[in-house]
Amino acid sequence: MGHSLGHMLHAERLKLRRGRHHHRDQQKFPDLETLPPEVGMAVLKHLNATDLCLASCVWNMANDDVLWMGLCKATWNYATIYRKQRDANFSFRRLYLILDEGSLTFNADPESGIEYLVAQGVLDNRPRELAAFIHGTQTLRWKPLRIFLENRPDVLDELVIRQNYRNQFLPNALRKFFLTIHAPEERGDYLQKLVEKFSQRFCQCNPDCGLSPGVIEVLCFALILLSVDLSSPHVKNKMSKREFIKNLRHATPETDPEFAGHLYDNIYLVGHVAPND
Repeated sequence: MGHSLGHMLHAERLKLRRGRHHHRDQQKFPDLETLPPEVGMAVLKHLNATDLCLASCVWNMANDDVLWMGLCKATWNYATIYRKQRDANFSFRRLYLILDEGSLTFNADPESGIEYLVAQGVLDNRPRELAAFIHGTQTLRWKPLRIFLENRPDVLDELVIRQNYRNQFLPNALRKFFLTIHAPEERGDYLQKLVEKFSQRFCQCNPDCGLSPGVIEVLCFALILLSVDLSSPHVKNKMSKREFIKNLRHATPETDPEFAGHLYDNIYLVGHVAPND
């Protein structure tokens, strides 16, 4: 009986093992070459550059330049070369590598990164072109970008023009602005310039807001100071809503107290208007 029981257990183990192998076979990724081309391409479009390179070692369709064009434009929404006539040897895969190298170089040395992309014929060294490139990518780190924009006010002006704050609540718009064009770590001339440009752009986008750029500028600095006050662990006595409204009434008498209260609530609930991540 012991022999038959052992035999039964061994048979069960074999069944389980075969079941696991069968399950793994069912889980095996399908061969894309056996699928309709449009289905295979749809699958490959979801890969990043590294995975697409690996896939190209297995499936020839992964070398299709349409896939690399999609990757380029998803990562860098704009580059001057996109609208230029390209020669027969042009490759979006090679362009991806150039754009990636240029972005990495920019993050180490902004001027060198732009010089590299210009030398490769990817970008024109004109303020509008550079602003469009910066506006359309998340690959550039904020600290090098801040240094670059501080040294290139012509590009900064073009980048500000590309921002749209229509029907946005002031603190949310300012927060969005500083996510694109990061504030300096200390207050100075550059911060003054940024707030001034934002205030002008905000009024351009909201001509019926009833406030002048000068008043918006004062409100922006009030929001920045309130953000520091409420978020800093070093400030023990936080500014109250009543104090904020009172201070604004002295600084800008035309500001409605209810509106000032909403400004305070936004900073209190949402957080700093100029976060440096």
